[in-house]
Amino acid sequence: MFSEIITPRFSDTDALGHINNTRVATWFEGGREGIFRFFTPDLDPKKWQLIIAKVEISYLGQLFFGQPIEMRTYIKRIGGASFEVYQELWQHEEKCVTGVATMVNFDYQAQASKKISDEIRDKLQAHIL
Repeated sequence: MFSEIITPRFSDTDALGHINNTRVATWFEGGREGIFRFFTPDLDPKKWQLIIAKVEISYLGQLFFGQPIEMRTYIKRIGGASFEVYQELWQHEEKCVTGVATMVNFDYQAQASKKISDEIRDKLQAHIL
C-alpha cells in the first residue's frame, strides 16, 4: 500500500464549504505516481507505458478544508496487460471516498496493449489489497 497525507487548500473547496468532487480525481492521479514509476522510473513522457481505461469514484462522505486527508493506494487486480488500482480517502478515521482506476500497459509505437513483465508484476503484487 502507498499512503500519503493531503493538506487541502482553500482553493480545493467549493461554494458548499467542502472539498470539490473534481479535486478527488486529481489527488488520485497523484497517488498513483509510485505505481507509474514501476513502468517508467523517471516518469519521462517519451517512455510512458500506461493508459487509463476506466475510472470510477464513489463518494461516501464529505471532505473538509483545514483537516488532513489520508490517501491510501492499493493494487486490486492484476491481469495479463491491465491492472486495477483501488484508492481511498480518509478523514477523521472515516473512509469518505473510494476509487478504482483500470490501467493498461501500452506500447504507443505499436498502438497496442502489452503483457506486464514478471518484474513489474512482482512490484504490483507487493501492493495487492
